[in-house]
Amino acid sequence: MKIDILTLFPGMFDIFNHSIIGRAKEKGILEITAINIRDYTLDKHKKVDDYPYGGGAGMVMAPQPIIDTITHVKKNNKGKVIFLGPRGKKFNHQCAKKLAKEQELIFICGHYEGIDERAYEYIDEEYSIGDFILTGGEMAAIPIIDSVCRLIPGVLNKNESFEEESFSNGLLEYPQYTRPPVYNDKAVPAILLSGNHEKIRLWRKKQSLMITKQKRPDLFEKYELTKEDRKLLKD
Repeated sequence: MKIDILTLFPGMFDIFNHSIIGRAKEKGILEITAINIRDYTLDKHKKVDDYPYGGGAGMVMAPQPIIDTITHVKKNNKGKVIFLGPRGKKFNHQCAKKLAKEQELIFICGHYEGIDERAYEYIDEEYSIGDFILTGGEMAAIPIIDSVCRLIPGVLNKNESFEEESFSNGLLEYPQYTRPPVYNDKAVPAILLSGNHEKIRLWRKKQSLMITKQKRPDLFEKYELTKEDRKLLKD
């Protein structure tokens, strides 16, 4: 997948040079490039914002730098243009799965009081990560891009499989344990040491159901219980 990120702070995306995403870039599975919007402003002082018409606090990102950056990037990236902003659909795992099917994507990170309304004509989709305020779109872009990239075949190895992680099946993940079997007088559940894969599967499913019902009742209400689920909860 090819991803171009339009930003005022390209250095913030050096994070994608590390860990799992960095390894995928080295393998050629991912191509992630941060592009400085300031490089495309026509202002001799590299200014990209101005005071809002009608008055008000703060500054607004001007249309020219944004639109010209998009136009330039579109020459080599035909993907959807995605803006990170408060008007957007709340991002979730299903959104990540949808975007992971794309071959190319362009992300725009806003700043200040937002972007000039005329720039929205060049945006295909808008996403929000929640009802709270961030210092800039970069802070929202990083988790969204990470969640999309890890779903691309080859990015995760077999020991990092996402198939049973939280949200992948609509439930929170079951408890995880590793060595030692006893730590501070607390033991790993005996069933996980039993070697009985079917009993382990059922235990994990039951734990996922119980944890989701307790911690995230909003998710549990949306989840469609199977006959097996109902029996596990009843037991």
